[in-house]
Amino acid sequence: MSVRLAGTALREIRIHLCQKSPASAGVRAFIENDYVGIKKANPQFPILIREASGIVPRVFARYEHGVERVATLEDLSRENVKSTIAQLAGQK
Repeated sequence: MSVRLAGTALREIRIHLCQKSPASAGVRAFIENDYVGIKKANPQFPILIREASGIVPRVFARYEHGVERVATLEDLSRENVKSTIAQLAGQK
């Protein structure tokens, strides 16, 4: 399943995760297995990945007019992380 990001009200995705915590394991798996495919499908779309020790994994979605939404990715599986990003991409 490819996630379509361009052509929506979405302007940027930021993913924050911890490099070592078990709560970020699904996010790390998502980045290792799905990031390249999503980036290839959306080459001009900004997807930012920020690693910091001991933080709660989250995804921030910035939409047009400066609207931001955030979703916690704590203890989610790789597929649930991908699904959460797809849901954020479909919102306005």
